[in-house]
Amino acid sequence: MFERILIANRGEIALRVIRTAREMGIECVAVYSDVDRSALHTRMADVAVPLHGTLPSETYLDIDAILDAARATRAEAIHPGYGFLAENAEFARRVEAAEIAWIGPPPAAIEAMGDKITSRRIMKEAGVPVVPGLTDPVLDVPAALAASEEIGYPIALKAAAGGGGKGIRIVPEPDAMESAFRTAAGEAQSAFGDGRLYVERYLERPRHIEVQVMFDNHGNSVHLFERECSIQRRHQKLIEECPSPIVDDELRERMGEVALRAGRAVDYRGAGTVEFLWSKGEFFFLEMNTRLQVEHPVTEMVTGRDLVRDQLRVAAGEPLGYAQEDVTMSGSAIEVRINAEDPALGFLPSTGTIKNLRWPGGPWVRIDSGLFRGLVVGLAYDPMLAKVIVWGVDRATAIARMVRALEELHVGGVRTGAPAALAVLEDTRFREGDFDTQLLESMDLTAPRPDDEAVAAIAAAFHRQHLARRRALAGSHGDRRPWLDRARRSLTAYPTPDRGQREGGA
Repeated sequence: MFERILIANRGEIALRVIRTAREMGIECVAVYSDVDRSALHTRMADVAVPLHGTLPSETYLDIDAILDAARATRAEAIHPGYGFLAENAEFARRVEAAEIAWIGPPPAAIEAMGDKITSRRIMKEAGVPVVPGLTDPVLDVPAALAASEEIGYPIALKAAAGGGGKGIRIVPEPDAMESAFRTAAGEAQSAFGDGRLYVERYLERPRHIEVQVMFDNHGNSVHLFERECSIQRRHQKLIEECPSPIVDDELRERMGEVALRAGRAVDYRGAGTVEFLWSKGEFFFLEMNTRLQVEHPVTEMVTGRDLVRDQLRVAAGEPLGYAQEDVTMSGSAIEVRINAEDPALGFLPSTGTIKNLRWPGGPWVRIDSGLFRGLVVGLAYDPMLAKVIVWGVDRATAIARMVRALEELHVGGVRTGAPAALAVLEDTRFREGDFDTQLLESMDLTAPRPDDEAVAAIAAAFHRQHLARRRALAGSHGDRRPWLDRARRSLTAYPTPDRGQREGGA
């Protein structure tokens, strides 16, 4: 097993990896931008190396800087988390060329599945059902129109190198094609540096269901059941759950086998997710995410498996150590993403400083977050602030527990999407399992908000009471925060070659 790994990411996913690695006796190296100098992942790592700059392009996307940090700190492996360079085949290749272990799938698999046109072609050859459409890009509007006439409207224009809901436009009729093509191609070029588009049939009222898979280097592979991810806005997920309320044992077995077939077709290794669209009793391959998913905690809650631990073990060359029959499912889990955005204003981004913070608690409530009081929330990075995950003996219990958890949650200083999630959780269609990817879009979330001054006054009173209680406890019992010693050690000097004097520490 590795003695030291570097985590090429930030925020809650960096903390997630640090926690499992620490349980396994593995030291962790964090990297951080100037914006993240005081971030929790920086303070909780054993070593912290600054990537001087503020923009993602000059920090978390700077391959040379990250490799310099790994060499300087003698990290044996790199975990990419998700986002940033997690699905960058060039980064994976350069990590391996530097004789550093890559905690992820082979670069060739990342490359194949990262191009939606290539992946569709590979999946068709492997016998995996794909949404009817083209396996070649359309180069201009006339070509898109011709393909769409053959496939049948409505169609979806999608970025070949897409992901995260970017570069997608739904075209209901020919007259809308020119504008949609121009917008999708421009968005794809901006987001991915690749403006190629392809055409596929748009499935109306689909469900978004994905399957977690895990492969090792010894020919072993398992699926860890499905996740329902249909509650989304503009292809961005808000609520995920496991299991799906519409998947029975027979469908679960079929989807799991198809997902494993998809992974074998690209000689996969490690953790991955095969995403499907389900419509009218049929399911079709959508894409494969060649990394850990944001929503992986719901799978962990119902299976008892630590997916990060499995990632580390597989990357170190160990066998999975369990077979398909050993993977069991208990109860139901739900995750809500807490994003810095205002549902009442069309989910516009919300910025500010975190003034007050109250997390929900109680049995079977999990919080994955890098938030702390005083954190400045800006526009430099993804708006996701935290994830609230709950488990229940059944779906109804999990829903009730999540409602209670979100009612307890308070993030002062910015607006969050929690009210939108509460509205969905209390919607009859969601509770009965009769929904699709358009549920959130169909809801009116512009309800009046509480008076800001009243909320601020109440929060200030609670804050004063909390400070008084903390001073009283400190006077009686002293400072019982040994983790601060580790935090302070992580900010001592640590030199790295060719990039000047960086900060860090062992």
